Formats: sequence, structure tokens, C-alpha cells
Amino acid sequence: MAHPTSPPPSSWPKTLLSGQRYAVYGLGRNGAAVVEALLAMGAEVHAWDDHSPTLSKALTVHPSLTLAPLDDLSGFTALILSPGIAHHLPQPHPTARLAQKQHIPILSDAELLWQVTRKAGSKARFVSITGTNGKSTTTALLTHILTEAGIPAYCGGNFGTASLALPPLGDDGVYVIEMSSYMLERLEHYHACAAVLLNLTPDHLDRHGSMEGYLTAKAHVFDNMTKGDLALLGEAASWSKPLQARLTSQGLDVHTLTITDALSPEDAPFLPGPHNAQNIEACRLIARHLGLSDASIARGIRSFPGLDHRLQHITEAKGIAFINDSKATNAEASFHALRAFPHLLWIAGGIAKEGGITNLAPVLGHVHRAFLIGQDAPLLAETLKAHNVAFEISTTLEQATRAAWAYAQASTTPLPIILSPACASFDQFRNFEERGTAFATLAHTLCHADCPAEEEAR
Repeated sequence: MAHPTSPPPSSWPKTLLSGQRYAVYGLGRNGAAVVEALLAMGAEVHAWDDHSPTLSKALTVHPSLTLAPLDDLSGFTALILSPGIAHHLPQPHPTARLAQKQHIPILSDAELLWQVTRKAGSKARFVSITGTNGKSTTTALLTHILTEAGIPAYCGGNFGTASLALPPLGDDGVYVIEMSSYMLERLEHYHACAAVLLNLTPDHLDRHGSMEGYLTAKAHVFDNMTKGDLALLGEAASWSKPLQARLTSQGLDVHTLTITDALSPEDAPFLPGPHNAQNIEACRLIARHLGLSDASIARGIRSFPGLDHRLQHITEAKGIAFINDSKATNAEASFHALRAFPHLLWIAGGIAKEGGITNLAPVLGHVHRAFLIGQDAPLLAETLKAHNVAFEISTTLEQATRAAWAYAQASTTPLPIILSPACASFDQFRNFEERGTAFATLAHTLCHADCPAEEEAR
């Protein structure tokens, strides 16, 4: 693939949006990034957040920013509504209702990124990734494959950097955007040359009303695609069959993935399990569509280090691996971790979601012994008892990790120690990231104390 004769600018033109007025409601991570980017491109911005109407001091004194309640949107180019704020179901937020009454478009910042990229004259391509699970890994993996192959690429959206905070790309660049269902409902002209809907299980039904409404939102990932664009469906299921027929009738290049077996550790060392095999295949097909060779794609998969807190290989000593899957805050997420390893020591617990871990029954046979922590350890213990899984209640993460390490060293065969809590973290930690970081620190401490030469060699 040809590279540009000169690199793209490091920032968007300062007059790109001169003369345009945008309203921004919701000033969390996404909204604050939108305000900053719009101002940097010369737009006038009127922003507000009922709960925390604050921005950095440098922004609040910007001459083109008005920070006040939004009570009249007439004359605005668009309203950028924070993804978590409803504009349709279960009921529109008053600001969204005002925009609809005054015929002002309600957009996501992914739509804005597409618009400013084209307005700046760049032909950079866009790839969209969505699904209930696996979005972030697929987004990060595809971006890694592209950059390792020398293709300028940035990822963001629902994962990592807010879309409009991404830097400009030239004609040969690729934006890989993770799309939530909330973002997908607010597209206008956004056009991806490749898009994937990985899977669909009940989620955000309070927002979308039903599984049908949720699917309708997710299917917007294929909006505005044209003949020859690549549309991927992650599984052959009741939801995917009618969608496949519709997309095929539009002339898209449609594929439904049927991957069921995990890749070998040699081919994908930090992407274990059948669910990651599906993510990998989606990336492989998209990368081919973007012009990469199979050899280049394979190199990118092999060198991908994995994502923090998602089946992340932390360290290993005496053949015992420590795996951080702290991002698994519900049983469905932990299902993939337990399925990925035929035999393991499992650290789980915290604040359980509705149903606890009852739906993990098909994979509990993989658990050699469980070490339970946190508020709902007794609840999890009841399920383990019912399925004859050995366990002990360790209470804290440190106690559980030390107990698992001692047990693993006494075992006749190496057993990986996996933190995949299947529970929220808020009883003992501020968030799952803090929980995962604590586990990683413990893992390194234990390995270094018992076998410093081996640990340092790593």
C-alpha cells in the first residue's frame, strides 16, 4: 500500500469549523474531548452538564465557549449528546427533545470525526467494531496489526481515546472505531469501508426496550456502506440470518464467522480461547480487505501483547502463569476465561451481578480449585458446592493470590492462576483496573520472592 509523500498534520486546521456552532450536553470524558476538539478547529461551542458543568480552566476562559444551560438550539449545526444520555428510549432527555423540536441533528463524536476528516480533504478509511462482547480486543488487535504492517492507524471511540480526540490521518490512514449501541444511534453520513457486529446477547435493554431494539441499534454499524464494503457477522444465529440477507441484497461483501477452536499459543500467545479466535478471524478478514498480506497479519497477531485486565498474561514462574482478567465483572465475561483454560486455579468474587455465577455451570469443570473473595463469596460458594468444585474463602485478593500460589507450587502439574472475578469490584476496590493492578503487583512480588533469577530474566 502506498504511503503519502508527506505526513498528515499533527493537528486539525484551526479554521476547519469556523462559522459553525455546536451544542454539547454532557461533559464527561467524551463530552470534554468534543468541546476541546471543536474549539481547536475554530467552532463556537455552547456546552452544559447538569451534574458537573466543569471543564479545564484553559477551556472555560476560551472566547468561543459558552458554558450555560441549553434552552435554545436554533441556529446550531448539531447537538453532541453524551453517549449515556438518551435521545429516544426509554424517554428523550429534555435537551434531546429540544433538539428534535428545533430540527437540530443529534450526533455522536464518531460522526463528527468522519465529517472533519472529509472536510479536511483526507480519504482515510474507517473501520467500525461493535458487539456485546469482544469489541475492545478486536479494536486494539486490528490497530496493532495495521501499525505493525506500517499502516498509519488510530483506534478510539468507546474504547480508549474519544473519537474526536484522535489526530488527523492522511489518505492511507485507518481509523478503527469501537462503537457502542449508543454511538451507533447517532450517525448521519459516517461510512465505514469495513464493519463487524461480533455477537449479540442481552444488554442495555433498559435503554433499547427489547432485544429487537438493541439489534436495531447495533445494526446501524452497517449504515451508509456501499457495494464492495466488507460486512462481518460474528456468529450464525437467529439475529444474524435476516441481517445477512439484507446486507447481501445491498451488494456488500458479507461474511458470517464460524470459528469454534482456539488458536495455538504459538500463533496467538496472548489471545487464548475460542472467543478470541473469533476476534482474530474478524481482524484477519478486515486486514485482508484493507490490503494486508496473510504473512503480515500473522506477524501482527503473534506480536499482540493483549489488553490490560482482559486475560492479560502478567508473569510466569515455575511453569505457573498469572492471568489478569479483572475486566470480567460478570459471569458471562468470566465464562470465556474459564473456557479458555482446561485446568486452572480461579480467583473470583466481589459484588455479584443478578444470577451470580449459576450460568458458569458448563465450564466449572475446568476449575481445579477456587479462591473466593469479597462481599458475595458465600453466594459463589453455594454454586460451587452444587457443582462439586473445590474452593476456599480467602476474603481478600492478597490472601487469595498467596493461597493460590502456594497451592499451585504444591500441585503435580502447573496450573495457571486466573483472576476473573465474575463480580464488580466496588466492595474492596475503586474499580476493576485497581483490582487488576493489585493482582499484577502481587504476582510479580510472589514470583520475584520465590524465584528471583527466573522472574528477572523475564
